[in-house]
Amino acid sequence: MAPTARVFAAGARAMSARNFHASARRLADSPLPARRPVGAFRSGLFGFLLGCTLAGGSVYSYLLKEYKTSNDLLTEDIYALQASVTRLSNYVQSLEQKAKK
Repeated sequence: MAPTARVFAAGARAMSARNFHASARRLADSPLPARRPVGAFRSGLFGFLLGCTLAGGSVYSYLLKEYKTSNDLLTEDIYALQASVTRLSNYVQSLEQKAKK
């Protein structure tokens, strides 16, 4: 091996050894990441349930409005049909009276 290659290889080994070296002082300086408390789970669950409840309520109110609108339209159509049947019945009765005379 050439002398420059040996120096390079030795330098690479030394650098890799330094990169993974951690002293007790260095470990003491860096605090461990804080653990999430159990309350975060409860908050997430509460938020999920609150969102589901709000979404369900809004869908329920939308469907209730649509049902009321369609029910009103159907009622109007029934009244219109009843009025036309009454007119037709009166017209047929007047024709029968004219036929008897």
